[in-house]
Amino acid sequence: MLINFTIVLLGYLFGSIATAIIVCKVMRLEDPRRGGSGNPGATNVLRMHGKKAAILSLLGDVLKGILPILLAKAMQMPDWVIALTGLAAFLGHLYPVFFGFRGGKGVATLVGVLIATHWLLGLAYLGTWLLMVLLFRISSLSAIIAAAITPFYTWWLLAPPVYVMCFSLMAAGLIWRHRSNIKKLLAGNDDKMGSDKN
Repeated sequence: MLINFTIVLLGYLFGSIATAIIVCKVMRLEDPRRGGSGNPGATNVLRMHGKKAAILSLLGDVLKGILPILLAKAMQMPDWVIALTGLAAFLGHLYPVFFGFRGGKGVATLVGVLIATHWLLGLAYLGTWLLMVLLFRISSLSAIIAAAITPFYTWWLLAPPVYVMCFSLMAAGLIWRHRSNIKKLLAGNDDKMGSDKN
């Protein structure tokens, strides 16, 4: 039982590594919490510092979701431990213990968890996101819609109900963290991709 708890805890600690903040510090760039939207995530890093820093932040956030799941699978943990480890990594990104519990919105880390759990889940999320981007050209709306549909993808692809429960909680957390974007969307003010607005 102790090893199960340890794996879940490691998932949270992995998730708590705020990649965007570390990347900006190493590259001697302004802390993403102090500019743009104030969100320590890849999108805000792109807005503030350009593609290179944003790509590194994005890759780091995806890996935070992938590595804990792969570790749990390599140790042949039961499904409930794998699912909780993914949830813990996601919550670590949202509320990182190393950075005052002020984290990002969770899109990239959710994608990492989904890919590592079942590659078709990750592909389904990304495919939905891309389709919504092509239709609406709004990244936040695309992420929200893809997250809302993810529990249905999970129910379809994975038999153990613990995955549906944990991934539904992750989807709800992602939507909650996008509440400021939802307000902008309702007001018609959220930026479209490719626009010149910040």
